[in-house]
Amino acid sequence: MTFAATILTLYPEMFPGPLGVSLAGRALEREDWVCDAVQIRDFATDRHRTVDDTPAGGGAGMVLKPDVLAAALDSVEGGRPVLAMTPRGRPIDQARIRELAEGPGVVILCGRFEGFDERLFEARPQIEQVSLGDVVLSGGEPAALAILDACIRLLPGVMGAPSSGAEESFEEGLLEYPQYTRPQEWEGRTIPEVLRSGDHAKIAAWRKARSEDDTRLRRPDLWERYSGARDQSASGARRNEEG
Repeated sequence: MTFAATILTLYPEMFPGPLGVSLAGRALEREDWVCDAVQIRDFATDRHRTVDDTPAGGGAGMVLKPDVLAAALDSVEGGRPVLAMTPRGRPIDQARIRELAEGPGVVILCGRFEGFDERLFEARPQIEQVSLGDVVLSGGEPAALAILDACIRLLPGVMGAPSSGAEESFEEGLLEYPQYTRPQEWEGRTIPEVLRSGDHAKIAAWRKARSEDDTRLRRPDLWERYSGARDQSASGARRNEEG
């Protein structure tokens, strides 16, 4: 099954962009995924091809018009999740990325200016409002590229060995452990001895401990979710044993 990505944007020339090179680019050549960038402005009905207007109630900037956006969205073949990139959306996570990668593809609506007329989401409830996190970008295109990259790398055969992405940050709810490579010594710093021991059990234990330590120190939000899920799992296991 080919992963079909459709991007609704005012700047279709931004796609595939960096996704046309490296692993994603080779996957695009193999047609493991396809990319269709749709110009939103083509769905404007006036001679100036207007896609935005001033905010109701006053304020700075411009707002994308719901009639134009709905016409653009309605022109796209259905059956795929529809994401709208907006800082008002829920931050997307690796679990959602994996769900998207396992499906037929995705439609991504890229915001610009002051964002979307809220009536678009009321009229098209299938739209999922998402963001990359607590940052504000000049438009949704860079975020769309990041989401597509995250999905494409999970497609079968893109990364090579099936286990290549199994221990990445966020896959198990933790940050990834630190990585090292040759030379063994650099500027007086050496690779941790356990990684040179050849003892795979000790290496695995060290990596797990470092992942947990780094997550607890750097991302307490992730650690809280991880430790809560772990405690819940352990509690359930004890109940099963007692039963």
